[in-house]
Amino acid sequence: MNWAAECAVLIPCLNEAIGIQGLVEAVRAIAPTVIVIDDGSIDETAGRAAQAGAEVLRRRVCGGKGAALASGWQHARERGFSWVLTMDGDGQHAPEDIQAFFSCAERTDASLVVGNRMGNAGQMPRVRRFVNHWMSARISRMAGQPFPDSQCGFRLMDLDCLFQLPISARHYEIESDVLLAFARCGFKIEFVPVRVIYGTEQSKITPVGDTIRWARWWWRAQKGVLPKRKKTGKGKENPHPGPLPSDGRGRMY
Repeated sequence: MNWAAECAVLIPCLNEAIGIQGLVEAVRAIAPTVIVIDDGSIDETAGRAAQAGAEVLRRRVCGGKGAALASGWQHARERGFSWVLTMDGDGQHAPEDIQAFFSCAERTDASLVVGNRMGNAGQMPRVRRFVNHWMSARISRMAGQPFPDSQCGFRLMDLDCLFQLPISARHYEIESDVLLAFARCGFKIEFVPVRVIYGTEQSKITPVGDTIRWARWWWRAQKGVLPKRKKTGKGKENPHPGPLPSDGRGRMY
């Protein structure tokens, strides 16, 4: 697999001007095509990402991580990429781990490869570690297979598979939504160990609002009322119903 030609790296960002330039430069040394989705930042995130060589998709207002990722997925598909690797823009994911995702996909033929931080879980903030364990246990039960780290946003995804899924989440429940959708559609999922990096950055998660959104998502998933893959004439599955469409508020920088 020629990953440099087939895979784009997507980095959704909100006010990450301090570290985005260094992150993009480090990633591009491994995977040359980096697409930064600036989700309504009010700082210099877009400009510094562009200076580092990233393509920048700007959204005028913050629509949430899930909506930002959907814009990036669509753009990567239009550019002709067959895979995307997603990373957070706050520096919590190490570019040096990227090759492990590529190697795992080649070795296992997985459609989704997810980073697993639980080997070094003691380095995670206690509350985040507890929430991750709690969410992962419930999603694993629904999916019928173990997910050691359901909330890690460091992921490699096959776009052909992704665009068969009814992804609808707009905010931080996107990680759960994607993982469960891949599992329910029978696509192979693998996990690879990644390092745990936590500095002085402030989480963009809002404890009350995002907890409520995740709880609503979990209730719908548990009851089986999440959207299903669309069908086209004669009962055939639509091969590309796609994830959440762009809201039209993105443009290239």
